[in-house]
Amino acid sequence: MSVNRESAMAELPRVTTTMPDSGVAHVQLSRADKLNALDRLMFAGLIDAAAQLAGSGEVRCVVLSGEGRGFCAGIDLSMFADLPQGKGSLTARTHGRSNFYQQAAMAWRDLPVPVIAAVHGVCFGGGLQIAAAADIRIVAPDARLAVMEMKWGIVPDMGHFALWRGIVREDHLRELTYTAREFSGEEALRLGFASHLDADPLARALALAGEIAGKDPAAIRGAKALFNQAPDMTQDQVLIAESAAQEPLLAAKLSAMQRTER
Repeated sequence: MSVNRESAMAELPRVTTTMPDSGVAHVQLSRADKLNALDRLMFAGLIDAAAQLAGSGEVRCVVLSGEGRGFCAGIDLSMFADLPQGKGSLTARTHGRSNFYQQAAMAWRDLPVPVIAAVHGVCFGGGLQIAAAADIRIVAPDARLAVMEMKWGIVPDMGHFALWRGIVREDHLRELTYTAREFSGEEALRLGFASHLDADPLARALALAGEIAGKDPAAIRGAKALFNQAPDMTQDQVLIAESAAQEPLLAAKLSAMQRTER
């Protein structure tokens, strides 16, 4: 029986996850023939991968990367015809505080362990918003980045305005959003879009993830939770949250010391 190639391609996984014994999960956007452009299957794959990792106690750090020649070229233009239309079609919250499309990015910020994005080649539009959700971004100097949405007459709506807040200076973010111009990895570092530059961002990201995975997992999760909560808290609330996070960690340390002394 012959197999329709279009159907066979549609059934291929868009996101692959591997995790060696180190506790570092490597999540890769796997649609290299389309520069990892985001179609509905890719959105679903990202959401599912994040949900599975969030429920795993074995994961200590996550690396996000793109297969082939780039991280992610942004939304697949063929999706525009299939996007929901009409008032309320996007404002409906289908995934907690997010809609389906926002969750593909926000799920990585909400993940209880650190996420490192390894960015090479192109990182446009929705791809840049996914990278924004990472705790740390390691970018190739010659990478090409852009807040691409204005080119198509739409606004960034996968967490762009929430995720870059406090990371990139607002006037720079406004300029790049309004103009949709491309910028390099080197400029990304100067503007705050990149944490580090490296000619081999994936190798650097995996090495850093391994270092993080070697730290106390409960303390790492506690620190990430505090980083996520603090921007929406008053100073007094942050101080209380720090103390509340510290108490069980100190109790566990004391208990471990007492067991050792016996």
